Amino acid sequence: MSTVISGRAPAYGAGAALRASREAVYRAVWRWHFYAGLLCLPFLITLSATGALYLFKDEINGSLFAYRTRVAIRPTPPLGPDRLIFNATQAVPDARPVSYTDPATPETSALVTLAAGDHRILVYLDPYIGDVLDRVAQDRQFMVVLRGLHSLAYLGPIANGVIEIVAGFAVILVVTGAYLWWPRGRDGGVISLRGTPRQRVWWRDLHAVTGFVAGGGLLFLALTGLPWSIWWGQQLRGLSNAAGLGQPAALWAQRPVSTVPLRDRLTDPGWTLEDAPVPRSDPAAPAMETLGIDRAAAILSERGMPRGYELALPVGADGVYAASVYPRDVTRQRVIALDQYTGAPLLDVRFADLGPVGQAIQYGIGIHKGEHWGRANQLAMLAFCLAIILLAVTAGTMWWKRRPAGGLGVPPWPRDRRAVATVTLLVAGLGAVFPLTGLAILAMLAVDLAAQRLRRRIRA
Repeated sequence: MSTVISGRAPAYGAGAALRASREAVYRAVWRWHFYAGLLCLPFLITLSATGALYLFKDEINGSLFAYRTRVAIRPTPPLGPDRLIFNATQAVPDARPVSYTDPATPETSALVTLAAGDHRILVYLDPYIGDVLDRVAQDRQFMVVLRGLHSLAYLGPIANGVIEIVAGFAVILVVTGAYLWWPRGRDGGVISLRGTPRQRVWWRDLHAVTGFVAGGGLLFLALTGLPWSIWWGQQLRGLSNAAGLGQPAALWAQRPVSTVPLRDRLTDPGWTLEDAPVPRSDPAAPAMETLGIDRAAAILSERGMPRGYELALPVGADGVYAASVYPRDVTRQRVIALDQYTGAPLLDVRFADLGPVGQAIQYGIGIHKGEHWGRANQLAMLAFCLAIILLAVTAGTMWWKRRPAGGLGVPPWPRDRRAVATVTLLVAGLGAVFPLTGLAILAMLAVDLAAQRLRRRIRA
């Protein structure tokens, strides 16, 4: 990182001093905006591209993969889950059933998840006649791959930490970008473009105007994405639960629970309930026969469980039938656990049972994924994703046109050390809200100071 100090010759008078101070602050903010963009933009392009595709998950599954996700509606009633699971195990004899996903609509296929060692296999079936439509390894299913790329989950927990750092820097990008965009008496680059595409000012104005329009969307996507992060998200969940603002702890009171979290049994129990413990069936009941998955599904229907739920099979003598549904209408989210012998509901959590923080997070996640207000939500999030990509392209082009020969073109620090210190402290304050981002800021400062010392030695 370059640390060249620049500025104009000192001027005298209160007005000149004020202008010099404002210019120094502007340059310091510009420097941090450049740093944040340098780190964020490559990731923001990936996040935006994969997120834009994931917004249309149902549409992609219903078109490109219609051969396994769509079925013809028949006059006969659908087969029961037990028969469909049997057919799935016949297609993959060396695997055991893990869960059954109920068709969300009459033209939707049923899905059975099987386990073969450490691997999961998805088997799609026609619920009316029981035919196997397709089978695919879970980690190769298109949407699973897309989601893994979006979260960098394929690269392990360290990469997930990088996503958390990027989200924090995205907040800094929006804040510093808003300061740089502020008109200060000028017209160009606020809501209009100057020059032509051959000129750097045109790209600068396009970047500024796009940021003005899409900055709020970038801020929203960053903040609603943070609950999934490896450290900040876990801390938020833990603190909100401890304060009684997330999981409804009273529903687990005086009930036997396992040490297994719901996320290990269900694909999507919802952010608020991911680490909630799975209840245990009555340990005195193993002498009884399990009620069977057909009866468990019937009980769920009797209790008003929305269609499209996933029903996980019991594991062990004290296991339960655990079901969750995560529809587009967030208020219909629900998690139910049934005693595998008696069918008694051991857990029944509706959206209304969650604390205010849990509800707010679930709403934010739903909007982030384009699941509210129909097509309008999808198109709004798509527009933000495309705008973020445009911000990255304009930033890169603007830098390319501005960079000096043989240099990186890093905006120089101003001569006013107080401006540098003030802006840096404010940026560090934002970083303190997101500790992993704060650590990255400290690392960047260390590299910057080391580069400054090296430059001085070279000059000496």
